[in-house]
Amino acid sequence: MYLIFDTETTGLPRHYNAPVSDTDNWPRMVQLAWQLHGPMGELIEAKNFIVRPEGYDIPFNAEKIHGISTERALREGADLAFVLGEFSKAVARARFAVGQNISFDIPVVGCEYFRKGLENPLPRLGVLDTMSEVTANLCKIPGGRGYKFPKLIELHTHLFGEGFSSAHNASADVEATARCFLELVRRGLYTREQLQCEEGYLDDFRRAHPDPIRPIGLNVQPYKPLEEETAGEKPSGEAGKQAQVQAAVQALEGVPYCHLHNHTQFSILQATTDVDTLVEMAWREGMPAVGITDLGNMYGAFNMTLAIGKLNEKIEKHNKKIEAGEEKGELWTPYQGKVIIGCELYVAEDYKRTRFTKEQPDRRFQQVLLAKNKAGYHNLAMLSTEANTTGLYGTYARVGKELIVQYKDNLIALSGGLQGEIPQLILEAGEHRAEQAFLWWKEQFGDDFYVELVRHGLPEEDHVNKVLLGFARKYGVRVIAQNNTFYARQEDSNAHDILLCIRDGEVQSRPIGRGRDCRFGFPNNEFYFKSQQQMKELFADLPEAIENISHLVDKVENYKLAKPVLLPKFDIPAEFRDPEDEKDGGKRGENAYLRYLTYQGAKKVYPDMDESIRSRIEFELETIAKTGYPGYFLIVQDFIRAAREMGVLVGPGRGSAAGSAVAYCIGITSIDPIKYDLLFERFLNPDRVSLPDIDTDFDDEGRGKIIDWVVEKYGKNQVAQIITYGTMAAKNSIRDTARVMEYTPAQVNELGKMVPDVSLAKLFKLSEADLRDKLKNRQEEIEKAHHIKELASGDDMNAKIINQARVIEGSIRSLGVHACGVIITPSDIREHVPMATAKDSEMLVTQFDNKVVESAGLLKMDFLGLKTLTLINDTINLIEDRFGIRIDPDQIPIDDPKTYELFQRGDTVGVFQYESPGMQKNLRELCPTAFSDLIAMNALYRPGPMEYIPSFIRRKHGLEPITYDLPEMEEYLAETYGITVYQEQVMLLSQKLAGFTKGEADVLRKAMGKKQKAVLAKMKPKFIDQAAEKGHDKAILEKIWHDWEAFAAYAFNKSHSTCYAWVAYQTAYLKANYPSEYMAAVLSNNMNDIKDITFYMEEARRLGIRILCPDINESKRKFSVTKEGDIRFGLGAVKNVGENAISFILKDRAENGPYTSLFDFTTRVDKSACSRRSIEHFVLSGAFDCFGLNRSQYFALEGKSDTIDKAVRYGEAVRAQRESAQSSLFGDEGDETFRMEPPHIPACEEWPDLDKLKRERDVVGLFISSHPLDRYRCVLDNYCTVSLEQLADIDRFVGQEVAFGGMITRSENFTARNGNPCGSYTLEDVNASFELRLYDEKYASFSPFLFENAMVFIRASVLKGWENKTTGQVGRPRLVINSVQLLSEVARNMPKKVVVTVDVADIDADFITSLRQVLQGSDGYCPVEVRVEDRATGLALSMPVRTMKVELTREVLARLETLSGRQVRLESA
Repeated sequence: MYLIFDTETTGLPRHYNAPVSDTDNWPRMVQLAWQLHGPMGELIEAKNFIVRPEGYDIPFNAEKIHGISTERALREGADLAFVLGEFSKAVARARFAVGQNISFDIPVVGCEYFRKGLENPLPRLGVLDTMSEVTANLCKIPGGRGYKFPKLIELHTHLFGEGFSSAHNASADVEATARCFLELVRRGLYTREQLQCEEGYLDDFRRAHPDPIRPIGLNVQPYKPLEEETAGEKPSGEAGKQAQVQAAVQALEGVPYCHLHNHTQFSILQATTDVDTLVEMAWREGMPAVGITDLGNMYGAFNMTLAIGKLNEKIEKHNKKIEAGEEKGELWTPYQGKVIIGCELYVAEDYKRTRFTKEQPDRRFQQVLLAKNKAGYHNLAMLSTEANTTGLYGTYARVGKELIVQYKDNLIALSGGLQGEIPQLILEAGEHRAEQAFLWWKEQFGDDFYVELVRHGLPEEDHVNKVLLGFARKYGVRVIAQNNTFYARQEDSNAHDILLCIRDGEVQSRPIGRGRDCRFGFPNNEFYFKSQQQMKELFADLPEAIENISHLVDKVENYKLAKPVLLPKFDIPAEFRDPEDEKDGGKRGENAYLRYLTYQGAKKVYPDMDESIRSRIEFELETIAKTGYPGYFLIVQDFIRAAREMGVLVGPGRGSAAGSAVAYCIGITSIDPIKYDLLFERFLNPDRVSLPDIDTDFDDEGRGKIIDWVVEKYGKNQVAQIITYGTMAAKNSIRDTARVMEYTPAQVNELGKMVPDVSLAKLFKLSEADLRDKLKNRQEEIEKAHHIKELASGDDMNAKIINQARVIEGSIRSLGVHACGVIITPSDIREHVPMATAKDSEMLVTQFDNKVVESAGLLKMDFLGLKTLTLINDTINLIEDRFGIRIDPDQIPIDDPKTYELFQRGDTVGVFQYESPGMQKNLRELCPTAFSDLIAMNALYRPGPMEYIPSFIRRKHGLEPITYDLPEMEEYLAETYGITVYQEQVMLLSQKLAGFTKGEADVLRKAMGKKQKAVLAKMKPKFIDQAAEKGHDKAILEKIWHDWEAFAAYAFNKSHSTCYAWVAYQTAYLKANYPSEYMAAVLSNNMNDIKDITFYMEEARRLGIRILCPDINESKRKFSVTKEGDIRFGLGAVKNVGENAISFILKDRAENGPYTSLFDFTTRVDKSACSRRSIEHFVLSGAFDCFGLNRSQYFALEGKSDTIDKAVRYGEAVRAQRESAQSSLFGDEGDETFRMEPPHIPACEEWPDLDKLKRERDVVGLFISSHPLDRYRCVLDNYCTVSLEQLADIDRFVGQEVAFGGMITRSENFTARNGNPCGSYTLEDVNASFELRLYDEKYASFSPFLFENAMVFIRASVLKGWENKTTGQVGRPRLVINSVQLLSEVARNMPKKVVVTVDVADIDADFITSLRQVLQGSDGYCPVEVRVEDRATGLALSMPVRTMKVELTREVLARLETLSGRQVRLESA
């Protein structure tokens, strides 16, 4: 017989594989129902019992499922012992226990038997489960790795084509399960073995049930919660109730309410409120305090404290405008409220554990903690730090209760919302366990534990609040009313829902709920920042919940998180220490030691120091002492000294720090500030105490070494990196919102392109004038701004997307690590700020970002990795390898002629900061002759001052007069030909002309740069008056001031320009004097970018440097230079050759010499270090060309094996033989007859050049030996109007005809929707590729030319895209091909002649001899004409070369250009 049964319980077990004796694990049985069926399915017995609870209650969430409350179970239930006794009688009559997911019900019932001390009869029964692999394959519902197990209703629907009445009780489920089980038996889905039946049983069963099993027909009614039973009558007196509410609210007049449980954008992708809005709303509502309780972190804590200051500044500005009569309105009252810093932490059973299973998941709840004072803040920070380091699991920052106990002092605990421990237990485990948890929190926090009541309109909250109120009154705990906020205004709820969809990768149309077809979302729109009035009305029946908030707020002290920067203690030598420093915290010792180091260094850098230099040093030392930061200089010089000792290349300085002579003397910088008029006060204003800011450049590869050194010196817990917040900007906000609203990718991109380069907040807030200024009057951007505004004002989907994106803009969506910032603290950093971890760093990272870490008292050092320094270092190493000399970059001569010639030619590809085409053009026109020219050009070549470049150039060459408004200005403007280029010039002139102090000059510089109108308004009359007192004309002074105001906003920091001009000069020097080594280093430092590699290879070839394939005997890991000056590809450039293989080869080569053959290689290099695939790639890249074989020979077959296979087997055999000989008693290794002969290598033809090159590119990523287009480079360079790289931005060329060329690398023919043939092609040139499509007559005309490997020249028209008549949207521009020619035809037919222009003064016998050599060495088809010019008179003479013609190759043209020093021109036929 079959016993089909089901249970309803108080919940789920914690561990599904726990024994039935684990009574704490298994839930209690609330209902047990069963049916006993005979062999033919006949119903023998059906019973259904509710179980009367004994010492437990039924949780609310369980009651919601089955409808059986504790009250009903007590009223209608039977004793457990009786129920089990009845059930045992049924079990005794059965052979099988049957059920849906019966593996859950069996241990639940078994545990109840154990609790009663009764024998469990179930183990003797066979088990048949209707939820199995059989029914999964039957229903075929997608899920998991294949099909998911069906739910009972899904199985029932599949079998019978209909659901069943979802009665939500065990009896109803048994009814449906019995029908499904019997139908499965009828269909033969259980085997004879499973049913343990005799042959013929299944046939008899089917004869007894020829049709699908019908419902048994028992009348099973669902259990309803008591609330539903009594909900028939509507409460009367609604008007009276409203009157009571109003009376209660009136009674609370003057009783302040404030929101404490608030989440901000720092709750990553879970809240939309920003901290500034949160504080402003609290101010507008007159709340005495406002809290921040972000989920798992304290990222926003410091910003929250700053928000009050920002708000009060806004209030002050408003009040000043009102008082001045500039605006009308009322004065605003400054906000005096408190910021209550808190955190909603995740609390886990085992917070250090990070591995979980479905049966044993990570069980956690959320706990709100608030800091009462500064000590509490630090305890909360420690908890948050531990949560985000040790306890971090995925996105959940977890702590344990034991940690809360450890750090509970000066903290306030709230019971929290529905995710808190006590509410969860009320809902999931029952009131008894919830009460135990309640008592634990009360015991730990005493009077600092508050019951939080929330009313968002959820039935669960009503139940929880009822129970919590009972606990609170029973144990004397205060209750407070709260609204758990996630967005600022009720209307923002939809934007918040969109944010959750962005987080989860969902679309908003998917319904909110649980299950496969649902998504996460909030149940309603009540989770917003409600007004005091709304909260008082909501809790009118519980006025004490409002009144008690003041009791909590009064406990919280007003404290500041901002504090002075704390420097780590620098250990100075004993002879400099001053005992007074220990008493009063002075810096006497540090100042003395800094003075000593400064003058020791000055002896080296200023060997002939005069009084002016000494005076400058003294001024700086006095200022440093006054500001109190000698330790800062000592710390910086210490790690820079260590870096240099470790061989790490350090930059010359950056920013205003280069203006310090002290920094120069002690080795922090390597630019003489006195020589270049760099100002210390630009770095450290003597009139304003501020922390110095020295950013240091290190070579990329050495940066990590120096950070490790700092960690080693100061300790792992005193050095950290800085977090960064990746926020959603305007375009991303709109794009992500559009995706959530199910726009297609094309629609998303189209909408994203419409967004201007300004935040949505500013776009909709700024006036038209300010908006234009923000967009720098770029017409295209202004039009975008107007278009977005227009779209937002509509009522279509675009408007909805834009307006929702405005709400989520600024939300934090990711975390990162600051690229260069490093924090060093005097003690454990966790004592100062909350910390976290980041996937991009092994070090701790601060939870506060770069904007506030210094305000929080942390010393920030910027350790920047400058790729150019790595490049310089690599070049120096290559020079040393080749020439045996070691260049000190700081000792490079500043007047090297070759270097200035390079700048004058604009030959600056690969030269730091001077390699853009625009810069090259300006350099050619400027012809710099002094380092000051390079400094000026570095400062001028940027938006704004760029317009002064033509005048600067003309003045240098005497084509424009150099004028000064006042003769006194010449001293500081002469080096820039009378043009104000640097901020330092303004500072120096203000001191000279108007007697400004150094500090005042710096204030002026800052005010002009930042357009601080109020400061400038005060300083202008001071400048005019004081300068006039010195005898200067006021009218001229007015002009000077006006010019400064116009230019100072763009004027650049000369200190920074000087430093980077020096780095640029170093790179130019190396390129001019050691071009091969420099270009090899450039290539090595761009190995990860094929596009850059291709570009710099072209530059190297232009310089006459050959680029060679990798060589197994000569290549290093990166690019290297041969003895002949060629650049050799590194082994690291070959694909699928790992670091281990390269390291092994380089080590073996160094120890045992070069490889003599393929067989020598496979003998010495084990296949575990270098696989067959790696060997193949070495061959194809040309690395084995040195062995004298054709590349095709390595793949030539003899039998079933090619040469590589034979070599690998040979190598294995030789190594095995050696190992055998070594282990032999007599050691036969030295026996000549014992050696193996290498296998035979068959002879065969080399692959065609194009095939060889393509295979080469497959394994290296580009062509090395040569490029298939090389012979047509001159055509591509001279006759193509656009490159394929430029053509990618096709919108630029609408309405134009373009000419371009390249090689067809893919050709595919297909049929269009209209049935006509068409083609798709990939065209590649030297640097890029482009996709072409041909249709209809264009396909018929041109497809014969566009076959694979064809090299073609194409003329085409770029037409406007098709317009969608429905939407009005215009598609991508169309490229319509007009003509196609083979490049070979173009090369022969288009050029009429080559014109070589030369100055008459350059013609001599050597020139004629060299020209003849070039022309004779290139026998071709194109005539040559020499054009001789006399620049002085402007006369010119053209002389054709009648006896020789040249082939138009790039090499020939390059040699002709080198010979003439001028551009060679092709004239078309």
